[in-house]
Amino acid sequence: MLSKAYTIEFTGYYEGQEYYLRTYDYEYRNLMALLKDKICPDDFGQCGGLGRCGTCLVNVSGMANGAPGFHRNEQATLFKMGMREEATRLSCQIQVDEDLKNAVVEIFDNGY
Repeated sequence: MLSKAYTIEFTGYYEGQEYYLRTYDYEYRNLMALLKDKICPDDFGQCGGLGRCGTCLVNVSGMANGAPGFHRNEQATLFKMGMREEATRLSCQIQVDEDLKNAVVEIFDNGY
């Protein structure tokens, strides 16, 4: 079996710490799963990726093709939370692909 090369590298921030993250296309089903595995933020992604709880809130900048369009419940959840910034997204709605290369992802404290 051939191993995949880590072709996607980006920077994450959580509780004042900087993390250099490496992965490859679709190693994880979404950014939330990757962040839970590599950084383990407390109470992160409680709804399991449905876009309803808002506990996987991140600020994303530097994506190759800009932030993707809204999916599923994301826009309604962000609106209810009072989040109006374009860079503020639910990590469960962001695919792990080449667009993340060299991006910066800041994980919000669940108290946002």
